[in-house]
Amino acid sequence: MKKILLGLLSVFVFISVAEAVCPVCTIAIGAGLEGMRMLGVKDVLTGIWAGGLTVSLIGWTANYMHKHNVKNPLWYILNMLVYISLLTSVYFIPVGHPFVEWWENCMWGMDQFLLGTLVGATTFILMELWYMRIKKNNGGHALFPFQKVVMPFIGLMVMTGVFWTIIKWLPTIGIVLC
Repeated sequence: MKKILLGLLSVFVFISVAEAVCPVCTIAIGAGLEGMRMLGVKDVLTGIWAGGLTVSLIGWTANYMHKHNVKNPLWYILNMLVYISLLTSVYFIPVGHPFVEWWENCMWGMDQFLLGTLVGATTFILMELWYMRIKKNNGGHALFPFQKVVMPFIGLMVMTGVFWTIIKWLPTIGIVLC
């Protein structure tokens, strides 16, 4: 047990400073996504976290390319297309039949996973922009430690709560989600 704790401590001691979208945030979102999928949570809620994870991975890879002096914008576009393609591949995973069908379950006339992904990606981007504005107005410093990680995570948690409430409450008053 002491070796494990010492190993974890050494990781935090030797870790470099986190840049735009940090690995801790990406791992937290990925763990939340996988945990929800395993528990059978509604696709719109899973999609929120998938959208946040995708934006996080796009930003993380873009930062890596920027640090290694990649200047050609086509590489950044390719980066975005690769991650978006990976996300859309969820519709082509065999689950009891050859392909997961689009519109299998919908909410407001849109596939639940797609809706959640758009909400999650938008929320993540808005929280990142808000963080950058706060940092700019605070002399280039965050208001509290790990604010960069906390803000997108809290945003995704809030949107998950909002959509969970919508899923649970609207059908009880007779509003059909699809």
